[in-house]
Amino acid sequence: MELRAGDVLHITAACSVQFTNPMMFRLIKVRHDLVTYDHWIWLDGYQLDAKGEAVARREIFVLWAGLTVQRPAAPTQPRRSVSAARV
Repeated sequence: MELRAGDVLHITAACSVQFTNPMMFRLIKVRHDLVTYDHWIWLDGYQLDAKGEAVARREIFVLWAGLTVQRPAAPTQPRRSVSAARV
């Protein structure tokens, strides 16, 4: 799994015991410049509220295997009726 800026992550206790209250997190970047233990990473991003709005900027230290990426659904194009297509 490759993380990209803008990914929305579901952060839970599987990521670290400090996250017993799960949160949604929008990734700005993975902090490769900080030293970590094996399988742990530093993430820089925004904590999101229930509406998906940023409420706090945070740096978090998490276990890579505990991350869940919430990929947005592919945008859909409205279907045109056959009669509208013939005009």
